[in-house]
Amino acid sequence: MVWGGVVVGLVILLLAGDALVRGAVNLALRMGIPALIVSLTVVAFGTSAPELLISIKAAMNDVPGIALGNVVGSNTANVLLVLGIPALLAVMHTSQCDTRKSYVIMLVSSVLFIALAFRGVFDPLAGIVLLVALAIILGDSIRDALSHRRNGKAQAETEEPEGADPNMPWWKILVFLALGLVGLPLGADLLVDSSVEIATIFGVSDTVIGLTLVALGTSLPELATTVMAALRRQADVALGNVIGSNMFNLLAIIGVASLIAPIPVAPQFLEFDLWVMLGASLVIIPLVFLGRDLTRVWGIALSALYLGYIAIVIS
Repeated sequence: MVWGGVVVGLVILLLAGDALVRGAVNLALRMGIPALIVSLTVVAFGTSAPELLISIKAAMNDVPGIALGNVVGSNTANVLLVLGIPALLAVMHTSQCDTRKSYVIMLVSSVLFIALAFRGVFDPLAGIVLLVALAIILGDSIRDALSHRRNGKAQAETEEPEGADPNMPWWKILVFLALGLVGLPLGADLLVDSSVEIATIFGVSDTVIGLTLVALGTSLPELATTVMAALRRQADVALGNVIGSNMFNLLAIIGVASLIAPIPVAPQFLEFDLWVMLGASLVIIPLVFLGRDLTRVWGIALSALYLGYIAIVIS
């Protein structure tokens, strides 16, 4: 029953998150907000909604290990597992991608996050700092995208964002929004409560459950997206998906959650897990700056590193 609660909660979260994105995207477009702005803001926030609700619920239920572990564990999984497994299926020509700027921004975000963690708690002040940093990054991204569009350097910005349907009726938009807004807290309740029960049954901390079970579950959408990108030889999508997701996890999820309830930082994070997260991000420097492709050798190495990390956390 407990494991069933985890599975059902995760499924509800993923379906509700997708419904919220579809509803919010089409609502924004109907209100006259440009598709470019919708893609960089509404879609980005909407796809992070499941993780956000989990962290808020965990913080309010006094299980901060799940709130923080969900983000730190997801970021580690995103680099090592979400890039590792697809690389086992197909070579990704990351040497042809220019993700240097976004990668550096992700690293700076990681360092800022770690620095704030050493205050011992993510409180409203830390949340404001993270959200201001996110606003600056989003503003810069929008300015760059608009500049590229004016110069005719990019075609992607002219495409409709994922989930857009120009002919979607108002009643359907409202149904999607309602399903998302109802389903997300329901799924978060089920997942967090079931995860706490599992931690109690197996005698492990909520931090361990957050870093492993919850983090892996919330990384499944990124894994599915990256696998499809690898099979379609879209290396830029795969790498951009991971970098963007990690940045939003750090700045948006903990930024918002810490405004609602303080999130204490356990010593384990300061001594080990935050440094593993940063180290995992640094591992892919050759892919970003040295023109290396993401081959099967990389896939084996990254996957093995993740399995080793999970073994250490559980032990």
